[in-house]
Amino acid sequence: MGDSITDCTRGKGPSEKDPLLNLGNGYASFIAGRMGLEHPGEYEFINRGISGNRIVDVYARTKRDIIALKPDYMSILIGINDVWHEVFDPEHPHGVDGPKYLKVYDLLIEELKEELPDLKIMLMEPFVLEGPATAERIAWFEEEVAIRAQAVREIAAKYDLPLIPLQADLLELCEKAPETYWLADGVHPCAPFHQYIADKWMETFKRCCL
Repeated sequence: MGDSITDCTRGKGPSEKDPLLNLGNGYASFIAGRMGLEHPGEYEFINRGISGNRIVDVYARTKRDIIALKPDYMSILIGINDVWHEVFDPEHPHGVDGPKYLKVYDLLIEELKEELPDLKIMLMEPFVLEGPATAERIAWFEEEVAIRAQAVREIAAKYDLPLIPLQADLLELCEKAPETYWLADGVHPCAPFHQYIADKWMETFKRCCL
C-alpha cells in the first residue's frame, strides 16, 4: 500500500484481478519475484499503491483496498506526497501537516487492527534526497519528511509493528554513488534503490512475519 513509489505504473482496472499484471516495475515487483522464486506458489501478491496518494487518500480507501482483500501480510509506504503536495501546486496546496498525518495514520492502523486482528503489518519510513524536484527547498523537504518519518516510528512503537527505516540507509548509499543514482528526482527511486527497499522488506518479513 502506498503512493507512486509503490504504484510504479502497476496495472489498474480489470488487470487488478490478475496478480501477474498488477505489480508495476518497482520494489513490489522485485519482492514478488524473490518471494515467488523462493516459495513457488505459496503467496499471492497484490499492489495497491496509487500515484499521488497521501495518508488521507490511503485511509479513504482502507475498506476497498485493504479490508475487503483480507491480506495475511501488508506493508505501507506513504508520506512524501503529504509534504510534496504542499508545494507541488502553489496555488492549490493540499499537503497533510505533521500532526494530521500522525492522527490519520494512527487511525488507519487502529481500524486495521480491529477489522483484521491477524493481519501482520510492516511500516516503511518515507524518504527524500536533494534532486530536481526538491533542490529549491531541500532543507524544508528534509525537515518535513523527517517529521513524517518520526510519526511512522511512533506508530510502529505504539502498535509493536516491524519498522523498515530507509532515510539513514539512503544517506549512507549516497556515499557510494550520487543522489540521482538512487532517487531520480529526489523522490522517486531508480532501480538500485527499489532493489534496496525490496531487500530490506524481505529481511524484515523473514525476521518478523514468518
